Amino acid sequence: MSDLQIGLIALGVLLILLVLGFNWWQDRRVRRKMQSHFPTSEQDPLLGAGVAGASAATAGASRREPGMGGDSARVQPGQPAPVDPGSDADDAEEPDPACEVVIEVNFAEPVRGADLLPYMQSLRNVGRKPMRVFAETDQRRHRARVHAGESYASMQLAVLLANRSGPLTAIEWSQAWARAQDMAERFDATIEGPDQQAVLEQGARLDDTCAALDTQVGLTLLLGSAQPAAEVMAVARDVGFVADGNRLAWPNENGVARFTLARADGAAFDAGMGGIERLYLLLDVPCSPADTRAFGRMVDVGRDLASRLRAELVDDQGKPLADGSETVIDERLQVLFGQLEQAGLPAGSERAQRVFA
Repeated sequence: MSDLQIGLIALGVLLILLVLGFNWWQDRRVRRKMQSHFPTSEQDPLLGAGVAGASAATAGASRREPGMGGDSARVQPGQPAPVDPGSDADDAEEPDPACEVVIEVNFAEPVRGADLLPYMQSLRNVGRKPMRVFAETDQRRHRARVHAGESYASMQLAVLLANRSGPLTAIEWSQAWARAQDMAERFDATIEGPDQQAVLEQGARLDDTCAALDTQVGLTLLLGSAQPAAEVMAVARDVGFVADGNRLAWPNENGVARFTLARADGAAFDAGMGGIERLYLLLDVPCSPADTRAFGRMVDVGRDLASRLRAELVDDQGKPLADGSETVIDERLQVLFGQLEQAGLPAGSERAQRVFA
């Protein structure tokens, strides 16, 4: 064998070793990057034993997670309002592990709230799931909102596990990770969170629980001829309804809607010049506070409206209400209220309103 042949063979072996080495280095780099995006966990940090178990765990937990709730965070009726920026007190509102999954963003150096605020709009939702944002200041104070005048050491993105659109999907979870990763790259941070498969399974369990308990009861007001929307709304307000988006709501003493009144076409009461011929009364059971006369109360108000509007009140099948039907339905609803309570989703609670939206 000539020296040329030996040299070519040696060169070929060297090239093969270089290619193998490059492939190994590239594979290792990709694996490390994927692990940083999707860290694994030995246990499910969410519900673990189910909705009821997580609810109990939440009630007994003494550890406060750092959090971030952008300016989009909403104060529920009866819920303490977030403290003023600069206060030494912690905000009361926190992520809810019974129905939310959390991605943590830990900054290498504190970041000014003024720099974070422009990104809050992109953190409102992923797909059809809302996302709440919490933060911890560089003074170790928990915040349910980001304030321009504070600096933050970490943030939490709390993603809803399920609602009436279904359980959290792999695409929605990936979108949440992508937005957390974008924050990490912009502000020099690391992100942590549970395994994707555990998250999707938890969302599916919560969705199954909610589907078994989701109940709505409706009544219809037939006005006969079209009546001006302004007159209908004036009568409804006189009866006790208040504005609630496109609908009108009958609130309890804490401002939580017991039931709602809506136009048949779904439009706002002040939309357009056309008249109204049909109205819908709706009792959204999981979102309405528990009440021994939940349906009976709606029937009483419906009859009052029917009298004032010269309308006919019928059930959701278009039939006149049978005598005593209110009592029978209210008895059934008491069972459902108890089941919601047992599942950790008390009727009318902030958690129930979140997952039954």
